[in-house]
Amino acid sequence: MAEQDRPQINLITPPSFDLETFPDRLASVLDSVDTACVRLALATKDEDTIQRAADACRQVAHARDVIIVIENHLLMVDRLGLDGVHLTDGARQVRYVRKELGADAVIGAFCGVTRHEGMNAGEAGADYIAFGPVGATPLGNGASVDFDLFEWWSAVIEVPVIAEGALTTALVEKFGPVTDFFGVGEEIWGAEDPAAALKTLMAPLG
Repeated sequence: MAEQDRPQINLITPPSFDLETFPDRLASVLDSVDTACVRLALATKDEDTIQRAADACRQVAHARDVIIVIENHLLMVDRLGLDGVHLTDGARQVRYVRKELGADAVIGAFCGVTRHEGMNAGEAGADYIAFGPVGATPLGNGASVDFDLFEWWSAVIEVPVIAEGALTTALVEKFGPVTDFFGVGEEIWGAEDPAAALKTLMAPLG
């Protein structure tokens, strides 16, 4: 696969992590695998926990010229020196968030398995659209993204697209030609060496 056509990595943090050890694990992955963006995807609603985690991850990411976005907490973006926000509710807030954060902020929208929602988010000003899960999962309602959606999107729509959720090496090989990014998180963080796990997962891209 030609270098310019090779999908980039959107690295998703675990929903919770140990601040004593995770920054080093994150640094190891970023030093080993070319990564376009880190997504801070914390489950907690505790402001202090989010702030400390964001500070630690921002330092690691920005030291390596990697942008970092946070899931949903748009008021945290400027306060914590982050690059933007990843919205998990599709197109609903994109226009409002763009107005609040300005033209330079990175705004992404997760649109599940719905083409129409993705198109609406793109038209509202999202910088990228994420669809998922691409793999089989018992979570949620069990729906997964149709390969045809990515095939159509890559041929028709200019807004970059992320394939994420329950990724395997076989799915990376299949979706590689029709996606701009792979969103990778839970697939690697349980491994003793997340960087090696990411390399193995992405091996089909060459």
